[in-house]
Amino acid sequence: MLTMSLPTRAAVPTADTWDLSAIFKDEFEFEQTIKATKELIQDFQRIYQGRLTQVPVILDALDDYAHILENENHLSCYASFPVSTDVTDSQLTATIHRVDNLLATWESQLHFVQAELSALDDAVLDQVAAKSVDHAAFIRHIKQSRKQALAPAVEEALAKLEPVLDAPEAIRSQSVFADMDFGEFEVDGKTYPLSFTLYEEEYQKHPDVTIRRAAYLKFCQTLAKYQNTMAAGYLAQVTKEKTLATMRGYDSVIDYLLAEQEVPRAMFERQVNTIMHDLAPVMRRYVTHLKQTLHLDRITYTDLQADLDPTFSPKVTRADAPHMIHEALKPLGPDYQARIAPAFTDRWVDFPGNVGKESGAFAECPYGTHPYVLMSWADTLPSLYTLIHELGHCGQMTLADEHHSILGHEPSWYIVEAPSTFHELLLTKSLLEKDSDARFERFALSRLLNDTYFHNCVTHLLEAAFQSKVYALIDDGESFDAAKLNELKLGVLKEFWGDSVDLDFGQPELTWMRQSHYYMGLYSYTYSASLVVSTGAFLRLQAGDPNAASDWLKFLTLGDSLTPIQEAQVAGVDITTAKPLHEMINFLDQSEQRIEALSQQI
Repeated sequence: MLTMSLPTRAAVPTADTWDLSAIFKDEFEFEQTIKATKELIQDFQRIYQGRLTQVPVILDALDDYAHILENENHLSCYASFPVSTDVTDSQLTATIHRVDNLLATWESQLHFVQAELSALDDAVLDQVAAKSVDHAAFIRHIKQSRKQALAPAVEEALAKLEPVLDAPEAIRSQSVFADMDFGEFEVDGKTYPLSFTLYEEEYQKHPDVTIRRAAYLKFCQTLAKYQNTMAAGYLAQVTKEKTLATMRGYDSVIDYLLAEQEVPRAMFERQVNTIMHDLAPVMRRYVTHLKQTLHLDRITYTDLQADLDPTFSPKVTRADAPHMIHEALKPLGPDYQARIAPAFTDRWVDFPGNVGKESGAFAECPYGTHPYVLMSWADTLPSLYTLIHELGHCGQMTLADEHHSILGHEPSWYIVEAPSTFHELLLTKSLLEKDSDARFERFALSRLLNDTYFHNCVTHLLEAAFQSKVYALIDDGESFDAAKLNELKLGVLKEFWGDSVDLDFGQPELTWMRQSHYYMGLYSYTYSASLVVSTGAFLRLQAGDPNAASDWLKFLTLGDSLTPIQEAQVAGVDITTAKPLHEMINFLDQSEQRIEALSQQI
């Protein structure tokens, strides 16, 4: 469990933090790379601007362009990673602002690459694409983006303004992690400290219902004080998106945001509507069973992630994690296991919870180095699930980087969460194989529902359902304030949970304030979309398909070489139909029924 009073960043052991020296060995190298990149871009402009018409010149330019992109990627990661560990450090914040401004300036200077290539005939572009799969991926996006391209001067101006246009997310992060004071709350004469991270990582899963609910009420009281400011920032975000969509010829923000993902709107709407309609009964049944098993008077919003069996919660220490993850990844073979193992020896992971550290978790891999993971470890099974989830991203990133240049290594958002959720499914499989006790099986299956599917197919999917309503307002020329956002969010929660959850307790409508995903376009729904792919591949593995593991490993190498629909087909999952989505929901239905059956045996 997290320490109830978080230490400062300076007080955490260095050995528990990530080691950024794989990106730059020191600040001098960081500064030298900034200087070198400025010079590279000046030379690049001088040599290539106005000359991208012949295939040999274009190929040379793209090789040099890739080198610049690698430098930019390293600079961005080196500056942004430390801020995520302590947003209260003004020096770190100043560094990321400096780098963001540099990147925006450089992007505007390099925009001529896209502009000049977009003006070429397909015959020329096809010759460039024939060079390699990475060139083909890059050209595929050039062809797509030219449908919405603006005048070069406008594109350059937008690139320069990117730090300003991205300000709402930065303001939200500062508000939540640096400015909000959640104070303390009291239960039975004992005082407990509270912060955003402590609630998200500790209290909302606390086994004592009285402490859990008291923390939630205090948490909501603090959020409520900032709702108008947060709503104004979010309005700025969606207004920006609507303006850009209109400028680029889109009637709907949703169509504009989906274009980059390379999936039709029908797939987005099917994902949201099917889960809202078909998964809801399964989850209502589960939380009703949770209420009965825990002998609760009701299920409130903060009770949703409570353990079904709070007195049976196997402790998992960081020392246990390497072996447990190694065992879980056995189906993918020794080479893949060896690929993940350095995470524990080479300080890929930033483990401590500390003041100013962002909640949640993420993984990122500076191109050509090794991945990095941010999380806040507690000695619990949910922490193990978080870690193996992020290491799933690491596996995909390292394989994609080995097979592709930076021009074609990053897959579509639509499937980017598939490797991470596949890891979670492997962990549950491993846990169940090692302990056939009914109580442990029920515990593992409840973690499957709570950690893997609840988080990805409920929490994030409900975010997407909320977003679709917000964008509908904006598309209709309307606006919103905090009260309207509360109304929309509460409506979505009621639609999904019905009367199985008491949504009058606390202020669950303020949940829209808790996620940064709303500042990332249509990212939230891709968690569940990706899980359709990973579940389909996992069910193949479970059924004994001899090609399931090798197909999955090939899927992980693809990068951006194919569209998400094509890449899912490599994994053996056809997402052009609703069948895999229904199979996933059926898998969850069977898992929930098994949980209830096990409860009868215990």
